[in-house]
Amino acid sequence: MARWTVLLVLQASLLLPRPASSARSPSLRFVVLGDWGGVPNAPFHTAREMANAKEIARTVAIMGADFILSTGDNFYFTGVHNSDDKRFQETFEDVFSDPALRNVPWYVLAGNHDHLGNVSAQIAYSKVSKRWNFPSLFYRLHFKIPRTNMSVAIFMLDTVTLCGNSDDFLSQQPERPRDLTLARTQMSWLKKQLAAAKEDYVLVAGHYPVWSIAEHGPTRCLVKHLRPLLAKYGVTAYLCGHDHNLQYLLDESGVGYVLSGAGNFMDPSVRHQRKVPNGYLRFHYGAEDSLGGFAYVEMGPKEMAVTYIEASGKSLFKTSLPRRPRA
Repeated sequence: MARWTVLLVLQASLLLPRPASSARSPSLRFVVLGDWGGVPNAPFHTAREMANAKEIARTVAIMGADFILSTGDNFYFTGVHNSDDKRFQETFEDVFSDPALRNVPWYVLAGNHDHLGNVSAQIAYSKVSKRWNFPSLFYRLHFKIPRTNMSVAIFMLDTVTLCGNSDDFLSQQPERPRDLTLARTQMSWLKKQLAAAKEDYVLVAGHYPVWSIAEHGPTRCLVKHLRPLLAKYGVTAYLCGHDHNLQYLLDESGVGYVLSGAGNFMDPSVRHQRKVPNGYLRFHYGAEDSLGGFAYVEMGPKEMAVTYIEASGKSLFKTSLPRRPRA
């Protein structure tokens, strides 16, 4: 990893510019899309990625969106080489090209497939594209809910540097971080940030799931190290991808787990359903013949509403989480 990238990581608690708010009701709106990263051969995208891009554009045109949050695996199967890599154009810019999306910013984090390439190049692309925002491996976002005194914090993590990369053909579990110092630095940063967070909603986003009933299952490293922090500091929800389906889980502490990994592939596996505590799973969708889907989030004065939308336009499931109590 380039030295300048590490320096960015150590100074990653930056506030990015607040996106333009919707002129509709007082809420912050955004799309959560994971594992959308096309394929490394022509035409460099899949039918599911194209269908998701079309439906996201339609949703944004009708409902509005302040931004799109990518939960990683932005470029299959081995990331990108440099900031001039043609994959940025062919898998991202040319696919999400509808006029409704041209001025919607993306906030990006890296997945395990991105780490098989050059993540520093994805960070550098932030200076090339007006839509692509990826300032560092992990960073903080802060937004105001329009026309209210409510605020939202989102902590964007790099779960690969926290836990290690996974091998999809072996254990599928990350075994250990490659750079233990960087992993400890990120975890220390997150603890301090969560302890100080006073926002009305606090979200944490990463690539690996904490809980999942699907092919990869729960990520042991995150269940051990991250889950206790989410409960301790009253985090509203954890957003992720990695497993190629849509899931919603809710634990006894009230933390919602939004898994949105259906941007490019669909996997019906439920092989790890017994690894998730009884009662946590509230929704799962992994139909093989589906064109995939994404999550649409609306954060208002009282609650955070999450709607799972299939790429055909069908609403699959809707739930809500309450605003954090004010101190």
